[in-house]
Amino acid sequence: MNTHNLIVGISGASGALYGIRLLEACRDLGVQTHLVISKAGEMTLHHETGLAVSDVRALATKSYKIADIGAAIASGSFRNAGMVIAPCSIRSMSEIATGVTSNLMTRAADVALKERRRLVLMVRESPLHSGHLATMKTLSDLGAIIAPPVPAFYTHPTSLDDMVNHTVGRTLDLLAIENNLAERWDGLKNARTRSQENDGGRD
Repeated sequence: MNTHNLIVGISGASGALYGIRLLEACRDLGVQTHLVISKAGEMTLHHETGLAVSDVRALATKSYKIADIGAAIASGSFRNAGMVIAPCSIRSMSEIATGVTSNLMTRAADVALKERRRLVLMVRESPLHSGHLATMKTLSDLGAIIAPPVPAFYTHPTSLDDMVNHTVGRTLDLLAIENNLAERWDGLKNARTRSQENDGGRD
C-alpha cells in the first residue's frame, strides 16, 4: 500500500499541523502525496505554524490549486489509496455530504466516495450542534470515515508532537499504510509495567 498515491487536503479549520505532519510521514514512508489546500487553509496554516505555503506544498509529491477542477485528482480514473482532509472544516464537510462541491478539494472527496475509496475526514470543530452531527451521519452512511483529531492520553504523551504523531499514525492505519507513529496498545498490564519503569519503579 505504501507505494500508492494518497490525496491530502488541508482546509481552513484549526489544526494545520495535522496535515503537515501527514505529508512529512508519507514522504518518509515513500507514499506519494497529492496536495490541495483551500484559501482559508493557506491563511490558517501560516497563522498557526508561521510556515510559508510554498514550504508546505514542497512536502507533497504534487500540489494543485484549489480552483483547478480539471486536475487529475478530480477524476475517478486517477488511481489512489484514498483521501484524507486534515483538518476538515465544517464547510468542506457539508459540501462533501451534499455532493454540491465548489472546489478541487471537495470534488476529489466526492470522487473518493463515488469510487468507494477510503475518505478520512479529520473534522475539527467543537461543540457540535445537531446539524453538524446529522451531516456526519450522512457522510458515514455514504462510506466516509469521520476521525476527529482527538488526543490519546493512554500513551502518556509528553509533547504536542507526541499527540499529533499518534493521531496521524492512527489516520494512516485507517488507510492500511504501515507506520510506527502510533503506539500500539498491548494490554493494561503491559502499559502499567511500562509506566512503572518510566517512573523508576515507584508505586
